[in-house]
Amino acid sequence: QSQFVESGGGLVQPGGSLTLSCAASGFRSDYYAVAWFRQAPGKEREGISCISRGGTSRNYAASVKGRFTISRDNAKNTVYLQMNSLKPEDTAVYYCAVDPTVYPDTYCPLVEPGMDYWGKGTLVTVSS
Repeated sequence: QSQFVESGGGLVQPGGSLTLSCAASGFRSDYYAVAWFRQAPGKEREGISCISRGGTSRNYAASVKGRFTISRDNAKNTVYLQMNSLKPEDTAVYYCAVDPTVYPDTYCPLVEPGMDYWGKGTLVTVSS
């Protein structure tokens, strides 16, 4: 069974840092670009970052650019999201997802249509 498992969420104070992990099982995630999404309470899910299958291309939503860094270790079949300077508005459930299309390494999608593999999410709470 193909799936993702996210981990690393928790409670952190404003200005703090967390690193989320997204481990793939049942398939080779290095064939595909991987994206991180989040859904805050009462809001729609939004795409925040993606990384191409080889890591050449990385994109970020304006809300996290400069604070979050996406990376991947294909040998471990894992994608990471380093989150710095966290704000209360970053509080959300964070998901990783894959569109199982083999895109060139110069591109990664950051929209929900086409995302077929999703994890169950990990909760990040930013509060003092």
